[in-house]
Amino acid sequence: MNSSEMFRLEGKVALITGSAQGLGREIALCLAQNGCSLVLADIVYPEETARQVAEIGSRSISVKADVSDESEVKNIVGNAISEYKKVDILVNNAGISQLSYTATEDLSVEEWDKVIAVNLRGTFLCCKHVGTQMIAGGGGSIVNISSTAAINGIVRAPAYCASKAGVILLTKSLALEWARYHIRVNAIAPHYLETELTKGLRASEKVYDGLVKQIPMRRFAKPSEVVGTVLLLSSPASSYVTGTVMVVDGGFLAQ
Repeated sequence: MNSSEMFRLEGKVALITGSAQGLGREIALCLAQNGCSLVLADIVYPEETARQVAEIGSRSISVKADVSDESEVKNIVGNAISEYKKVDILVNNAGISQLSYTATEDLSVEEWDKVIAVNLRGTFLCCKHVGTQMIAGGGGSIVNISSTAAINGIVRAPAYCASKAGVILLTKSLALEWARYHIRVNAIAPHYLETELTKGLRASEKVYDGLVKQIPMRRFAKPSEVVGTVLLLSSPASSYVTGTVMVVDGGFLAQ
């Protein structure tokens, strides 16, 4: 393969969940710039992402959906197949954090269930229904967004940590099961990103300073610094990579 073609995705269709803002939007724009047509899915219509994709000159459709609801996931996939006849790339980016960093003994079952439903069940449902189409279509690439919190843990965030750890083992299980169908399944584990999910942490200078002191690069990552890894795992450049977790953490886990 010519090295200039290793990251090109012309003719490919990518479905990206959580694509209305933050990391999801950056992923969508990156894949569009490299030739993908897109299915943009989010709990709200990703209008601004769709507008920016159109400016790039790429094609996209937008679907409003809650990934924790199987009927709505089926609707996303149905729209994708109706519009494009296939899905080549799935990026499971939709996710939420705990609303309250309270002591675990005070964490409500309702909040636990919500975080697990979106982060883990949502990833499973999208893998299940897009994977079914990929099996029929002869293969594809799935990229699941996990977190360093799945590996090291965070105090007072058991639901988030458990959900993201589940994503990693789901990734490995599916990689083993679906390799024979030419479906590669990998995960990315970012550390703290400059997104809406960390807005509260960054609002407190004391909290932010305490967190960045633990990161060798002394800052949170920008979403744009994660998308290259998504592109790698989506493209022919990683054709022999499956079942792995790629950490993007400014050196945090190297300590």
